[in-house]
Amino acid sequence: MLHHDFKTHIEDLISEKIQSIKPVSGGDISEAFVITTAKQKYFLKTNTSNKLSMFKEEVNGLNAIAKTKTIATPKVYQYGIFNNKSYVLMAWIETKTPTSNDFKNLATQLANLHKSTTNCFGFENNNFIGSLTQSNKKHQNWTNFYVEERLQPQLNLAKSKKLLNPVEIPSTDQLKNSLKTLFTNVKPSLIHGDLWSGNYIIASNGTPYLIDPAVYYGHNEVDIAMTKLFGGFSNHFYNAYFDIFPTDSHTYQRIEIYQLYYLLVHLNLFGSSYYGSVKSILKKLF
Repeated sequence: MLHHDFKTHIEDLISEKIQSIKPVSGGDISEAFVITTAKQKYFLKTNTSNKLSMFKEEVNGLNAIAKTKTIATPKVYQYGIFNNKSYVLMAWIETKTPTSNDFKNLATQLANLHKSTTNCFGFENNNFIGSLTQSNKKHQNWTNFYVEERLQPQLNLAKSKKLLNPVEIPSTDQLKNSLKTLFTNVKPSLIHGDLWSGNYIIASNGTPYLIDPAVYYGHNEVDIAMTKLFGGFSNHFYNAYFDIFPTDSHTYQRIEIYQLYYLLVHLNLFGSSYYGSVKSILKKLF
């Protein structure tokens, strides 16, 4: 529950009296609450491990998406530290179950986000994927970015945690040589970076929102790979998306390669239950 002092701090921030505070699910790392006032509802996430940098980069990511004016993100009111607790306060979005039309709108707006481009891969800041650091050092070349900033850090971490055996890990050259033929003509797109089903919501008025991003400029298919990793979104979503960004002969092979990054992240965060999936992709592709 929220301490009385913290409640008073939030009331000062919003200049409103709080009527109720109820806990809601807020992901693996943080506690979350819905706060109700006479005027509106707010969403508050708190973290006792004092990871303000995580909330800072979440807000940076939401702002980067919002700036494109392609797809909605919740309004952020404030983030900071109070009594050794980091927090972020944003608008509460009332949600509904998505219809086929909502999935089409989500796909179209995501594709429009993916049309936001720049001159290189990466991002201004490093951020987080779950609680792990995600390096966004800039590269002109997508193969180099994906191998050096995505696969290698996770493979090295898995090796140091003894979750992968050194002999199971391809060398940098092996990775780059295998991928460069599949990674031709990739343009940098602003991507959400962690787009599983828990990281989009459909507001009760039908507006799609993106939440909890891990943004950077990368290949647009990375977002699609994540949507397909744990069960997938509706076919209406994929049909609408691929109308705008058509597949080519290597799309589904690349999707598997992009899923390897997320499976390595899960291996490093949650342990050996993800080993089989990681091993089979490494064996198949490299």
